[in-house]
Amino acid sequence: MRQAQAVLNVATPGRGLVEFTDQAANFVARSGMTQGVLNVFIQHTSASLLIQENADPDVCADLDRFFSRLVPDDPRLYRHTLEGADDMPAHIRAALTASQLAVPVMNGGLGLGRWQGLYVFEHRTSAQRRRVVLHLSGC
Repeated sequence: MRQAQAVLNVATPGRGLVEFTDQAANFVARSGMTQGVLNVFIQHTSASLLIQENADPDVCADLDRFFSRLVPDDPRLYRHTLEGADDMPAHIRAALTASQLAVPVMNGGLGLGRWQGLYVFEHRTSAQRRRVVLHLSGC
């Protein structure tokens, strides 16, 4: 069994989904491993990770609109408002989604389905740089 790690810096323009499938696939390819598990972890509490459809951008837009209705940016609803009206809603959105994903590695590539991609789901309204840790275990 071998292991490899890397940290991706994913720039987000603000709230929404940013795909990083290609960067993760390149990491797996460079590792030389053909089978195993890629663990993906985001080092933030106001952004999260999703495996989602990457064929139709309307899916990502609809998800973002749904979360905006589910968790509104209304400072009257929250005690934690020191970092802005979008911060506590960002924490709630992150709590409802994932901070870690496991993706199988098969035949030297990501074992994702045909229309699946890896995304940082940014929950803050301003641009951010998010750190995503990749840890591959395999052979």
